[in-house]
Order: sequence, then C-alpha cells, then structure tokens
Amino acid sequence: MSETILDRIMARKRAEVTKARGRISEAGLLAECRGAPPTRGFAPALIAKASQQQTAVIAEVKLGSPSKGRIFPVGVEFDPAAIAAGYAGHGACCISCLTDRDFFFGDDVYLGQIRARIGLPVLRKDFVYDPYQVAEARFLGADAILLIMAVLAIPQARELEAAAFELGLDVLIEVHDEAELEAAHELKSPLLGINNRDLKRFVTDLETTFRLARRVEAGRLVVSESGIRDAGDLIRLHDQGIHSVLIGESFMKESDPGAALGRMLDGARMRDG
Repeated sequence: MSETILDRIMARKRAEVTKARGRISEAGLLAECRGAPPTRGFAPALIAKASQQQTAVIAEVKLGSPSKGRIFPVGVEFDPAAIAAGYAGHGACCISCLTDRDFFFGDDVYLGQIRARIGLPVLRKDFVYDPYQVAEARFLGADAILLIMAVLAIPQARELEAAAFELGLDVLIEVHDEAELEAAHELKSPLLGINNRDLKRFVTDLETTFRLARRVEAGRLVVSESGIRDAGDLIRLHDQGIHSVLIGESFMKESDPGAALGRMLDGARMRDG
C-alpha cells in the first residue's frame, strides 16, 4: 500500500514530539501549565450560540494546506493575530489556529500571538497522537484541541481526551465517515466535527455532513468542517439544524479574512431577515 499524506504527517509528528521532549519533558510542561491562566471555554461558547440557532463560526487562521499550497494571497502580510482580531470583529465565535509547520505552514508561536490579541477561545489545530502534545497545547495557550479519529485508535483517543479534560481543555472530535463516527461515540466530548473532505480524493461535499449528522447520538453538537464556501452553504446547514461550522480556506484566500466572514454571515442573515 502506498504512503498517504496522513502517513507522512504522522511520521513527522512522531519526530517532532521526540525532538520536543529533548527540550522540555512532559513533567516540565505540566509544571508550566499549573501557572497558566484559565481556559476560555471553547465548547461552552459554541454550544451557547448554536443553542440559540445562531451560526457559531470557528474561523481558521491558516496560511496553506498540502493540497493547495499557500492559500493566503501572495504580497499580503500574513499576521495571524491581526487576522484573528478581524474574525473577532466580524462575528466569529471561536478561532482555530494551525500549528503544523511542514504541511500547513503553521507555527506554535501563532497561537500565543492570537491569544494575547483577542479574548475568543482558540483551538490548536494539529495532529495530536501523544499526551505530550496535549500538555504542549495547554502550555501554548490553547483552549481546545482537535482529535482526528482517522489517525487514532479508540483507547488512544480516550487517553488524549482524558488528558485534555484534566488540563481544562475542550476537545473537538473529527470524523470523516461512519466507522470513525462510531468510534467517536466512545468518547465524552460534546463537540463532534464532521469533515466534508474525502481524505483519499481530497474533494469536499457538504452531503457528508448531512449523511453523518443523522447518525450522531443525542447530546452532541455537530460542527461541519471543510468545503463551506458561501452564505448558501450556511443556509443549507441551518435548514438541517446544523448551526456550528469551521471555515478556513474560504476566508483565508481573501486579503481581509475577517471581512469575508462578515459578508458570509450577512448573506445568511438576509435570507432569515
């Protein structure tokens, strides 16, 4: 079987964690976390807004991706904190920050810059497989982590979720298909992200959210991820009872991502207004 992009990413993550442990131990990270400010309630923010049937947007700060390369316009300064502030000013509920360097052009430092600039809860978007990365996320200033079921066995995911909860972090569980959704139901987090991107073909289809959402057990908040391009997509999701979304590329391809968010939300409100 040929190596997939996920295989390459996870091999790189294992090398990163090994190197990071050489700089500071997990016990050292946890000691640093004990003096960290309280987390900002990522899950409560989403649940509160979605429960009012308002669109709760997790707006993503993302320079690029493996499939598209650089997304943010060339020639425009990439300032993660300023982009996050723009999102906050145009109606975002939470922020997602890519910290993976080699494949998504992210950096750990971006997360701290964003947290220092705005008051919204921040998700560390990365490929978490080791409790060390959970402690690292808390140390960096994250309020939540992402657990991608495509790269985790159930016992591993449970361990990571428990480590997150112990540190006051919320967890967004991500699934792509029925098998991953069944596995996700073994976890406790109320946040269940459905990624509309096919990991084999790298195409997106909102029907993935609609198909899987019907199978999500009661008590979970569905977050639709990837492939949400315009106000029409928000309206389609809203009409199916899905009020939480994670959007990155549609905003980040614009020179002013915050304004792009504002236009999308305004377009969706015009239908309802």
